[in-house]
Amino acid sequence: MSARIQLLDSALANQIAAGEVVERPASIVKELLENSLDAGCGRVGVEVEQGGIRRILVRDDGSGIVRDDLALALSRHATSKLRRLEDLEHVGSLGFRGEALPSIASVSRLTLGSRTTESEGGWRIDCAGGTEPGAPAPTPHPVGTSVDVRDLFYNTPARRRFLRSEKTELGHIEQVFNRIALSRFDVELSLRHNQRLLRLCRAGAERGDWERRLAEICGRSFTDNALWVSFERGGLRLWGWLGLPAVARAQADMQFFYVNGRVVRDRQVTHAVRAAYEDVLFHGRHPAYVLYLELDSAQVDVNVHPTKHEVRFRESRQIHDFLRRCVFESLGRARPGEVETAHSVTAEGLFHDRAADGPAPRPHQHSMPLLVREQISAYGQVHGACSAPAQTAGEESGVVPPLGYAMAQLHGIYVLAQNAHGLVLVDMHAAHERVVYEGLKQGIAQQGIRSQPLLVPLSLAASAREADAAEEHGTLFTRLGFEIQRAGPEQLVVRQVPALLRDADVGTLVRDVLSDLLTLGHSERVAERINSVLATMACHGSVRANRRLTVAEMNALLRAMERTERGGQCNHGRPTWVQLGIEELDRLFRRGQ
Repeated sequence: MSARIQLLDSALANQIAAGEVVERPASIVKELLENSLDAGCGRVGVEVEQGGIRRILVRDDGSGIVRDDLALALSRHATSKLRRLEDLEHVGSLGFRGEALPSIASVSRLTLGSRTTESEGGWRIDCAGGTEPGAPAPTPHPVGTSVDVRDLFYNTPARRRFLRSEKTELGHIEQVFNRIALSRFDVELSLRHNQRLLRLCRAGAERGDWERRLAEICGRSFTDNALWVSFERGGLRLWGWLGLPAVARAQADMQFFYVNGRVVRDRQVTHAVRAAYEDVLFHGRHPAYVLYLELDSAQVDVNVHPTKHEVRFRESRQIHDFLRRCVFESLGRARPGEVETAHSVTAEGLFHDRAADGPAPRPHQHSMPLLVREQISAYGQVHGACSAPAQTAGEESGVVPPLGYAMAQLHGIYVLAQNAHGLVLVDMHAAHERVVYEGLKQGIAQQGIRSQPLLVPLSLAASAREADAAEEHGTLFTRLGFEIQRAGPEQLVVRQVPALLRDADVGTLVRDVLSDLLTLGHSERVAERINSVLATMACHGSVRANRRLTVAEMNALLRAMERTERGGQCNHGRPTWVQLGIEELDRLFRRGQ
């Protein structure tokens, strides 16, 4: 006979909830810091002992909790942040479930102290292992709230055994602290471990203050090689910092993305940013970025996961396209010599020809007048996109261009140039490859994708959902150079394909695109495959090593690089040039020592 249904004991229910909320000490730090921010604090301090296993103390100067609400704060589903069901559609706070404090109290010894501005003194309440809290007792306490968590998992030894070493747990706490510190530049945050100050992040209202905090958390190498971006369009705002390919990492460990101030991990976001970096990243490397997306709270659902790390966008395709285009265009504007120039353009400057306060119009991209022996017949397929003449160095009179002027060629591989900062070394094949590649892409963008009919139409078996998707997205396939017709409930016929992909596995490509459309609502596969073909064409059509260039040809290459989007990296993500400043050269020869 089956057991009768009964209500769970409240202590057991809290411990089950704690299993979702409290994974390790870092989980507690996250929940308590978010509560402090929601309380409107201007300063918050975190003190931990033994990696947080022995003690976690979080103090803030926020609005505080009144005496009669202290016990209620330790009850499940008790919150000041929601009043009615409609509030879930406009969540503006970081926490709102009302489970954090009771969950933490159920697996530790917790003391909650607080004082409001209206109160003459502070009050505290104690709770251990999920038992009923005692009565509030008076205690000296400044305005704000403190939560003191001791002996984590003391009453659940099995879970305590899963904790790692003190150093490992502290590392997780630092990661949480860093993510939250980057979410609120207007709040001072500090972190201490075993009475030693590890980090103090001063509050600041200017971008220079923000970048100082950014350097403390992400390192000076990131801030020195990051682009500032700020765009607005259609109720969406994106701002923050994009790391140049030079600071791409072996792991995806420096990717901070915030939605309305909340740090999130979202597959659509990751895919959009990754796709924008595709042309400039070396194989196996990951972009570094700190980005902030702001939109109407009704357009994002944060009530998806207990830890609130995941969100769901109501218009996910619009968000994906906006992010990808913002990042892609921003990286494209980072031409050689412009690394130190912060970008701050409006959405109109990004998505239209010109904004009143945006950057100058993009100059027409010309190709180099190099007498390259390895000319490729494929140029004709993209309408001669690289056939226009280039400027000569003499037209730059009076101003030293960013990459300077050519002086010599080294081993038939590198171009040596002198600019205002010192010595520039250019990998001539990699640089020309990028110039040709961007020219080919520009030709495709201007003239469209040419199609080629198949001599024998390709019949594809498909599921009913795939066939429906092919019909629904017929305009998209046409724009990509395909002609696809439905021949039956589960049958498709491909009659025309992009000319550049005539040798590709068309059946697999079409199925992959349909899979993306059904799963993500969009697909970049065709564009990626076409770009791959163009990259190969550019590689074969670029100047080769050991080819002797005249000074005029070398200068033409430098000028073309300066005009070319993403000119700092070749198509495979390798750098095309490096700068050796006068100070670096002096150090090499110990001048002035």
